[in-house]
Formats: sequence, structure tokens, C-alpha cells
Amino acid sequence: MLKHIVMWRFKEGAEGKSRKEHAQWMKEHLEALVGVVPQIRSLEFGINEFPSEAAYDAVLTVCFDSKADLDIYKVHPAHVAVSEHCEQVREERVVVDYFI
Repeated sequence: MLKHIVMWRFKEGAEGKSRKEHAQWMKEHLEALVGVVPQIRSLEFGINEFPSEAAYDAVLTVCFDSKADLDIYKVHPAHVAVSEHCEQVREERVVVDYFI
């Protein structure tokens, strides 16, 4: 099983929304991918409750059976649409992928 973890910091005021509003948008749209992208085995999205200089605004954890399934997810049109929006409102993004 492959675990894909992504964390974001969003731009305050981008598109007239707060960082927390951007995180909420991402949560709704990424959770909606479950059942749409068949390679997703599980998906969890969390919004940070305690902002600080060291903290990111949101975290995504998605499990896949393989690296090939992650690669399919990355190019799935439903995921690409969310990702393209995110690129416009994110300040920073970090990723960790590992096998469990």
C-alpha cells in the first residue's frame, strides 16, 4: 500500500477568500473524488485548527495499492481540475509518498 501525503499553505485573500476558506474548498472537492477515481483506497483531509508560523493550513492523506495507481490519480480529469484550482490559491505545497 502506498500512502500519499500532501500539505498546503494557502494565499490569504486569493480570489477574495481566506486561507481557511481555501482549505474548506479543497476538502470538499478532494473528498468528492472518492468513488470517482477508482484507484483511491482511502482518503482523509484535515484542516489545521491551530495556526502558527510552522503550521500548514491543510493535509491530505490518500492510500493507493501501488505507484501506478497514484500516477493514474494524478492525471485523472477530476483530480486535475482540483489541482489546477489549487495551483492558483496555494502559497506552498509539500509531499511525502511512502509504502506501508
